[in-house]
Order: sequence, then C-alpha cells, then structure tokens
Amino acid sequence: MTELLAFLGWDQLLSHERIVGFTRAAIVLIIGFTIGRILAALISGLVGRRGTPQHAVLTRHVVFYGIALLALSTALHQVGLHMGVLLGAAGVLSVAIGFASQASASNLVSGLFLIAEKPFVIGDVIQIDGQKGEILSIDLLSVKLRTFDNLSVRVPNEKLIQSTVINLSRFPIRRVDIPIGVAYKEDMDRVRDILMEAARVHPLSLEEPNPLFIYKGYGDSSLDIQFSIWTRRENYLTLVNEMRINIKKAFDEAGIEIPFPHRSLYAGSITDPFPVQVIDGDRTPQATPGDENR
Repeated sequence: MTELLAFLGWDQLLSHERIVGFTRAAIVLIIGFTIGRILAALISGLVGRRGTPQHAVLTRHVVFYGIALLALSTALHQVGLHMGVLLGAAGVLSVAIGFASQASASNLVSGLFLIAEKPFVIGDVIQIDGQKGEILSIDLLSVKLRTFDNLSVRVPNEKLIQSTVINLSRFPIRRVDIPIGVAYKEDMDRVRDILMEAARVHPLSLEEPNPLFIYKGYGDSSLDIQFSIWTRRENYLTLVNEMRINIKKAFDEAGIEIPFPHRSLYAGSITDPFPVQVIDGDRTPQATPGDENR
C-alpha cells in the first residue's frame, strides 16, 4: 500500500505536515468567509443609509469577494501552493476565457457604464422592449427584474445600453391618458365640462398640472378625444381604473353616447334601399314590396 501511494505521489499528500496544512487551510477559509459576510453586511448597511441601494449592493460584493480572495490565497499558502504559479496559470486561463467570452466582457463594460451613469436604481420600475418590472439588482453582467405577475427576468447589460429604456418611476407624478370616443351628435363643450368635473371630484387627481382635454379629430364612428389627468406615480393604476369607470357613469347619467363602430354602404349619389328577403324555414322567399320594380 505504501509503494502504491508513493507511486501515485500521495504519500507526501497524506503526511503529517500536509494534513496539518489542509486543516489550517480549511479553518482559514471558514473564518475568512464568515468574516467576509459579516463585514460585507455591516459596511453595505452603512453605505445604504447614506447612499442608494445600488451602492450598498456593489459595496457588499466588493467587500465580500475581496476578503474571500485574501482568505483563499492564505489557505493555498498553508498547503504549499505559491501564488506566483497560480497567477501565471490564471493569466493563461484568463486569456483563453477572454476569447471564448466576448459577450461577457461586453456585458461587464456595459455594467460599469450603467453604474456610472445611473439611469435607474434598485427599486425603480422600467420598461424595455415592452417588458415592465421592478429592478431587484444591478450586477456587473445583468440586471434582474421582477415583473408585475411575479416573474423573474434577467436582462444583459449590453442590451440595456443598446436599447431604449423607459424609467416609469423616475419622477414623482405621472400623466394618465384616457382615449374616449363620443357620438357625432354630442355637444363637445358639454362633454368637456363633464370630463373636467369628473377629474375635479376625484381625490387622486391633481389640480396642478391642469387636466387636458385634447380633441384629436374625426374618427370612423366617433369624435375622438384624449383626456389627460395627473396623479402621483403610486396612484397611477388606481386612477386609471377608477376614472374610466367614473367617466362611463357620468356619460350615462348625462345621456352622452359612446358609439360602437358604424358602417354605411352607398352605391352611388342617390341610392335606393337594398332589397330584403325574409326566409322562413322551407317556404319560398318572399320579396319585400317594391322588389318587382327592381
């Protein structure tokens, strides 16, 4: 058995000094990772009180990985591995990985730009390519989102740099745009007064900026209007739903018609009525009066 261990080179590995070294390395790693987690949590908590959640997350990562790297190098020294050899091997490995991970390098550079530019922070609600969600974390390679239906979405940083990103929670107030169509017979001044009154009595509608009544033109079946009101961003969805219901009730009480699509058919400048035939079961179709003249 001894000869077999010597042949495999494991006799030195199982020597007393090696066992002691591995034991010390394990203790160093456990203590180092524990201290790293504690210090990272404490320092990031202090940074979070004075800065943004994004700064706190970045600080926690830097502190933890820095202490973990120091603990790892100390543990390797305990088992007789020198950092010079490891750094040389890591250099060769990093070059090979660099050629194989150009996308990751691009995401890394894009992440640094996002952290420096700060177009959004943790907790903001953004929209990218039609996808809306709350930002959970901003990492060096990607941004994590939580959608409103509680799904987790990972967006690469490179895509965020190259795409148009809408920050829905950057400013304290938002405008609610409600498209409305009314019948051509309606008095537009009366319609405007009803809408303004509905906005005035709603508790979530802001008086400043003033509501907007925009007459957008002649639609196929209605006079098209855009009614816009302002509210605080946290009340946006509530106001959208309640105002649409309130406007429908106000129009019903005032007798304002919201038309459905209409179609009129013409065969010339002067068009006679179209012939209509009534079919009752197996009976012979009966022509309407006047059909014999057509």
